[in-house]
Formats: sequence, structure tokens, C-alpha cells
Amino acid sequence: MKHALFSLCFLCILFTGIKVVAQDDPVSKGLDAITKEAVEGQLEFLASDWTQGRETGTPGIYMAADYIASIFKIYGLQPGGDEAWTSVSRQERMAGKRPERFRTYFQNIDFIEYSDGGNHEFSLSSVSGASKYNFKHQTDFQVRPSDVGIEVNAPIVFVGYGYVNKEHAYDDYKGIDVNNKIILCLSGYPGYSDTTSKAYRIFNKDEEISVYRLSRDKSRIAKEKGAVAMIEVNPEYDPMSNWADNIPFRYNTRMYEGDKPLTPYRTRMIIPGDTLSDNLTTISVSKRVLTELLDGSGINIVQFAEQVKNTLKPAPKDIPGKKAYLKINVNSRVVKVRNVIGIVPGKDTSSIIVIGGHYDHLGMQEGFIWNGADDNASGTVGVMTIAKAFLATGVKPEKTVVFAAWTGEEKGLLGSSYFVDHLPVPKENVIMYLNYDMISRDNSDDTLGVKCSLTYTSGYKSFEENTKKYNEDHQFGLDISFRSRPRPSGGSDHTPFTQKDIPIIYFMAGFPEEYHQADDHVGLVNWDKMVKIIKLGFLNTWEVANGELIKVPVTESERGSRGDYF
Repeated sequence: MKHALFSLCFLCILFTGIKVVAQDDPVSKGLDAITKEAVEGQLEFLASDWTQGRETGTPGIYMAADYIASIFKIYGLQPGGDEAWTSVSRQERMAGKRPERFRTYFQNIDFIEYSDGGNHEFSLSSVSGASKYNFKHQTDFQVRPSDVGIEVNAPIVFVGYGYVNKEHAYDDYKGIDVNNKIILCLSGYPGYSDTTSKAYRIFNKDEEISVYRLSRDKSRIAKEKGAVAMIEVNPEYDPMSNWADNIPFRYNTRMYEGDKPLTPYRTRMIIPGDTLSDNLTTISVSKRVLTELLDGSGINIVQFAEQVKNTLKPAPKDIPGKKAYLKINVNSRVVKVRNVIGIVPGKDTSSIIVIGGHYDHLGMQEGFIWNGADDNASGTVGVMTIAKAFLATGVKPEKTVVFAAWTGEEKGLLGSSYFVDHLPVPKENVIMYLNYDMISRDNSDDTLGVKCSLTYTSGYKSFEENTKKYNEDHQFGLDISFRSRPRPSGGSDHTPFTQKDIPIIYFMAGFPEEYHQADDHVGLVNWDKMVKIIKLGFLNTWEVANGELIKVPVTESERGSRGDYF
């Protein structure tokens, strides 16, 4: 009996010892710090009405930034933002005290915010001066203004889709001079609306082209070639149907019906540089204006679209005998904004990994608040909670880890773009970037609430292999879809990093119907999935922060067809 009792006590001590060793493991400590309660507590405030929808440049987003910085400070992150000076009173100066330099959690940036200034003018005239037609705004044309107003009177050139794909030697500008001219182009790219076409199979086999990036790049290329404005048309769509002015309750959506439109995209923003921006003033026109514009030119844009999607042969052409006059007015102002940056210094401070997500959203209007719980308070909480986990390990990582909450994502990936253009280390020393955007919800077909996606840079197969292993070893039970691309792009903050050839991984939970709607609320969050995605992010980044990230050659099947378009 005594022998049996001794054996039992020995086994208890043995297993207790094993448990203590497991709990003392740094990774286990980090995982234990990622709890539903920690996630819930942060998200409930960040997506509350107090932060007023966190629109860039507003008081609500300043409150959100202060909150994020305070969480970073509580967890023990070092400030990674701009330097500042302590304030010293006159009496203190006289006593010999001097201002002291210190670092903040805020990376301060000046943006230019701009919006439609109204009273626009647009006319078509013959070069001979024999005729001139003056059109009315939102009767025959609509403006997407640049950040500065313009006044131009210039000839017009048809440039197909205004699309350039260097990889496949496609160039809608080949052989045509657009300098100081207004270009006319089709929206989209060759074959975009016909998935069976040759152009679609070549340019977008994997549906990877981002509408935002395509529009931005088309504008940039046109500006680089000297174009002064763009007329963009879609022959399958007449925009005039959206300009009706006599129906008082035409705004009828799932949440709202009223005589004023709810338009959370009231203003745009840019990061000002030393020169004018690449944004080109763009107008859409009614079908009758398009007909008048093309009359006598010999250009049939419907036939061109049908031909080019299989021939891949551009057909740019001057539109003879006509000029267009544009006078576009813009309202603008300078706004101060800020990224929130915290740092966990590693043993090697010259090499960093970056973990980030945008904390801005769409703000408020007409009594509605776009709380943005999923987009992207969830991703911001993911960043803060991984920071908590890194500090909870009690171990200094081999590499330095930068935690960032980006501003201005909804305005065009501006905060992350600024950071990438002002890296604290050489680009080659940024080992990887983890992006969190919308990590808390389910797609409509995700009845079990277990689906999510991971996009990563081709050649870094360990991201996929490790994530599968973590998912299995920790019994997360997530159904993860993996996508790898040589340079993943899209409308989230990983894109500025991939454009600098920095490897990325990007988690996303789902794409719910509340996306960019005023009912993206905390009550709809799948907490279990969100916590597991945060744990996967921690495990991936901890591995890279303390090991090597190895790139392997990409096979042709992994490469895909997208390539580098622009």
C-alpha cells in the first residue's frame, strides 16, 4: 500500500512538473495572453459610438488613436513614432530646467482632404469654331475630381482602356501622343466582363485585379504620359439613370430610406508631395454626349471592346475636329493625421518585422455611425493583442517587432503607404509584414463559422505549412483557404509592402453583407474565430521573429498568371 501511494505521489509530481514546464514555455505564455476577454474588451470600446466611426482626421479617430497608444503603453511596448519635446514653463526655465526630447507613439502626417467644389463646366466644340455644346453637371456629366481644380481646353484622344501590361506587351498608348490632351477610355481592362475571353484569361485568370488599384494606376499612367484629364465610359451602362433629381425618397436601402443620400465617401485624401499628385480629373458622360463626341471619328467603342478582348491589339486614335473644355472646382484643406506605432525591441534592432492593420473607418452622417467593428476594429485589436502576447512571453525576440495601427486606409491605403515610404530601416531589413483586415466575421456560406483565408507572397511556403501545422496542433479547427501570389495586391494595407517586394501574410475571416454599412456592430462578431486567427498570427510572427524566413523557388503552377501588371 505504501509502495502504491509513493508511486501515485511520484506520478503526480512528475505530471505537475511537466505542466509547469509547458506553462513556462514562452509560446504558451503568449498564447495564454490571447483571450476572448482581452479581445472583447478592446473591441467594444474601439467600435463604440464614442469613437464616432473613426473617420480619418476627425475627433473620433483621435480618441481611438489615444486609446491604442494607451494600450501599447500598458502592455509595455516602446514608442515608435515621432520625437517631441517636453514643455517647460518660464519659471522652470529660470530655475535651469530645459526641454527634454522624448519619443511618442504617433507618426504624424499631413494629408490634403479634398471634395467636389461644384459649379463645374464641360463643353464640346468643333476645332473650326462652327459649333459648341455646353453640358450641365449631373444631367450629362459627372466629375471625380483630382485634389486640385483644373481649367483646360484641349483635343481628345481615344486610348482604348487606357491599360498597360508590360508583362504581356499590351499598351493602349502605343504610337499615340496624349501630351496636353484629354483622353477618352473605357472603364476596366480588355476582356474584364467576359471570363471566357483571351484577354481575361491572360490578364485576370485568378480575379486578382483590384478595381481600386486599376483605377489608380490608369490615372497615374495617363498623367505620366502628359494627359490633362480623362473621360471614362462604359458602353453597357448609362450613368444618367443615377442623376435623377425629382424623386424625394429615392434613397432606400436595407437600413435607411430618406431624401438625403448617406454617402460616407464625402471626401478624399492624398499625401502631398513636392509635385502635383498622380490623381487625374475624371468625368463620366451620358450616352448622348458620348455619341456626339465620337460622331465622325470612325471609332466604335463597342466593336473595339469585342475585338480587343481576343486580338489583344490596341487601337488608339485621335478624335479629329473636336475639343473639350473643362473647368472643375475643388474644395480642399490640410488635415493632421497619425499612425500609432509601438515597438518590441529585439536582440537585433536592425531587422524588423511589422504587424499592422488600419484603425480608421467611415465616420458618421445624418445620425448614422459606421462603427466598423469588423472593418477594421477587429484587425486593430488583433495587432494590439499580438503585442500583448509578445510581451507576455517574457523573452526578447531575436528581431525587432513593430506594431502599427494605420490611418487613412479607407482614403486609399495612405497611412501604410507613408510608413513604407519612410521606413526606419533599409527596405531589405524588413523581413515580413502581417496584415489584419476584417478578422471577426463569417461569409453567408460559412454556417459553422470556421472559414478564413490567408494570402501570402509566393516563395514563402512556410507561411502556409506552418499555419496548417499550428491549426492542427492547437486544434483550432479552422477551414483555411490559402492564396499565394508573387506580389499580392488589393484594397488593404499589405499592398504598399508588396509594392516594395516585402513578403506579406494577410488574414481575413469573411466578407459579410454589413461590410461598409452602418450596422457593422460588435454584436455580430464571431469571437471564437477571431481569437484563433489572432493566435495564428502570433504563432507565425513569433516563428519569424526568432528564426529565419526562407524563400524557395516558385513553380510555374504556383506563379499563376497575374505577374506584375504595371
